[in-house]
Amino acid sequence: MTVRFSRRDTLLRTAAVAAAGLIPGTANTGLAAPLRTPSRSGEIDAILQARVDATDVPGVVAMAATEHSVIYQGAFGARSMGTVARMSADTVFSIASMTKLLTSVAALQLVERDKLKLDEPAARIDPTLGSPQVLDGFDVQGAPQLRAAQKPVTLRNLLTHTSGLSYQLWDTNVVRYGKTSRNDPALPRTPLMFDPGTRWAYGASLDRVGRLVEIVSGQSLDRYFRDHILGPLGMNETAFSLTEKQRARQASLHLRKPDGTLVPQPLVRRTEPKVISGGGGIYSTAPDYLTLLQALLNGGALAGKSILRPQTVALMSTNQIGNLDAGILKTTNPVLSDNVDFFPGVRLRWGLGDMINIDPVPDGRRAGSLTWAGLYNTYYWIDPASRIAGVIMMQILPFADRRALNVYRLFERGIYRVHRAA
Repeated sequence: MTVRFSRRDTLLRTAAVAAAGLIPGTANTGLAAPLRTPSRSGEIDAILQARVDATDVPGVVAMAATEHSVIYQGAFGARSMGTVARMSADTVFSIASMTKLLTSVAALQLVERDKLKLDEPAARIDPTLGSPQVLDGFDVQGAPQLRAAQKPVTLRNLLTHTSGLSYQLWDTNVVRYGKTSRNDPALPRTPLMFDPGTRWAYGASLDRVGRLVEIVSGQSLDRYFRDHILGPLGMNETAFSLTEKQRARQASLHLRKPDGTLVPQPLVRRTEPKVISGGGGIYSTAPDYLTLLQALLNGGALAGKSILRPQTVALMSTNQIGNLDAGILKTTNPVLSDNVDFFPGVRLRWGLGDMINIDPVPDGRRAGSLTWAGLYNTYYWIDPASRIAGVIMMQILPFADRRALNVYRLFERGIYRVHRAA
C-alpha cells in the first residue's frame, strides 16, 4: 500500500485517481510450480464466491503455495462492476506498496555484494539524507519547531520504517507541518517526525531505499528489478508500466461509498511513469507475485534461480526493531484509508522489509510470519513455520476496507483449514 504524497498521490484524492491499478500479464508465468489442487479447495472457492455474490467486493484473485507447489488458485467476480470482463489469474492489479518488498530484496542483494551497508549513514551514498531535521512540535503560533537529528539515517532504519519519515495519510503531524510549511521555502520539505531508531512510523523510507539502489547499481530501479529479480524469477507480468495487452486485463479501482456500495472508476490511460519509486507504483498479477513469495519462502531461491542467500532471508525475517510497536495506523483521510490494525491484540514488529506478527494469528498464520499490503487492498503473507505463502488481490479504496479485510481473513483461514486437513 503505497502512498507517496507527491503530485502523483494528490491524484489519488479524486475519483479519477482510480487509475492507479496496473501492470503486465499473461496467466501463470514465473517459476512457480504447477498448481496442485487440494481435494477440499472447493470450500475456499465457495467462501470467496459468496463474498462476491454479497457484493462485499467486486472481484478477487487469490492464491497460496508451499515452496514446492501452488496449493490454491481462484478468481471470482468482475474486473469492473457492471461489465462482462471477469477476474482471471492473469488480471492485472496495481499493487502499490507491495513494491516495497521488491525494493527491500534489491537493497539486500546489494548488501550481500558489499555495495550497501545496513548500519552506516545512508548519506554517504545519498547526500540528500544528510543533516536531517526532526520536527519537535509547534510553538504557540503554530510554527514548526525543528532541530538536528541525534543520529544519522541508516539503511536499516529505512528498511524497518524507523527512519523518522512518515506518510501524511496516517500522521497528523505530517499533515499539520505540510500546511504550515507550504509557503515557506526555508523549511525542509520532509523533516523527520522523530530521531532515527527511536520509533516506528510507516512512510516514504523505501522511496529513499530505491534511490540508494539506483545510485550504487548505476541502474534505474525498474531496470535493476528486471535484471536482478523479475527476470531471474520469470516475473514477466510485473512492471511499472503496461503494454496494451496488459491494459486490456487490468482491474478497475472501486470506491466504497458511505452507504457501503462500490462505485467503479474509469481506467485512465497511464503514460510512462516520470518517477520510478521504491515505495510503490508497480503492477503485477497474483501468479507473478506469488513466485516472489515462494522464492523467499524457499530461502531466496526457486527452480534453480537465486535472488538472495538463505542467511539474508533469515535476517530479513527477524524482528529488527526490538520492542517498538509497529503496524497500527490511524487515518487522516478516511476516503483513502480506514484505520489499520490487521491483527487486534497481536504484537507486531518489523523485519528488513515486512511486518512480523510476534504472536500466532487465531486460525491462521503462525508466529513469525511476514506480511504487508498495497493501498488498493492487495495483501500477501509468508509463513515460514507452516511453509505457506499467500496473496490476495482486490482493487478497492479505502485501504483496510473492512469488507475487503474480511475476505482476506476468510481466505487465510480457509487455506490453513484445508492445508491442515490434507
